Amino acid sequence: MIIAARFNGPPGSGNGGYTAGLVAAHLTGPVEVTLRRPPPLDTPLTVTAGQDATGGTVQVHDGEALVASARTDPGEPPEAVPAVPFADAVAASRGYRGFTAHPFPTCFVCGPDRGDGLGLFPGPLPDGRTATPWQVPPDVSPVLVWAALDCPGGWSVLTEDRPYVLGRIAARLDAVPEPGAQCVITGRHVASEGRKATVLSTLYGPGGDVLARARATWIAVDR
Repeated sequence: MIIAARFNGPPGSGNGGYTAGLVAAHLTGPVEVTLRRPPPLDTPLTVTAGQDATGGTVQVHDGEALVASARTDPGEPPEAVPAVPFADAVAASRGYRGFTAHPFPTCFVCGPDRGDGLGLFPGPLPDGRTATPWQVPPDVSPVLVWAALDCPGGWSVLTEDRPYVLGRIAARLDAVPEPGAQCVITGRHVASEGRKATVLSTLYGPGGDVLARARATWIAVDR
């Protein structure tokens, strides 16, 4: 497994959601992925699959170093964050805080300095949720859906003074949207404990149907 350099999150390391999607591709059904260290870019990584009491497992190593682990997730699916109309997501996106202060402005998913990224700019809604439109790219895949579920949840807790990175994400993909579809992704912060924050995100199709949802743990880091 190799994370190509263009799929970065923080400079020099893989975007958490995209990396999790690559790892999850080695399992079937809902999957929970834990990132153990910043995923290296353009580096051959060793993937080892196995089984435990709950189902399939995967470990990803860079040499001896454990980069990520994953398991099938037989638990309840993540709660869906309520949807908003596409026009409301467009309006919310104009208020994206990352336009003025972004800890990782070249992030493949939400970086305003990327002309070749997903271009997801989740802005705040009055009740604290985030929302962003997503014009689905021609090369959409399950891995890109995992990536798209990442940052909209994170921006429900991210602030200029306290950057976070993804630590763990459990996702359930019911369908991959069609290329060119106008989708909406919503996010919500649900709990915090110390440096950890729990967030939810949901991908809605053009007809308002839930296509995918995720529950994630983000970890506050020093600048």
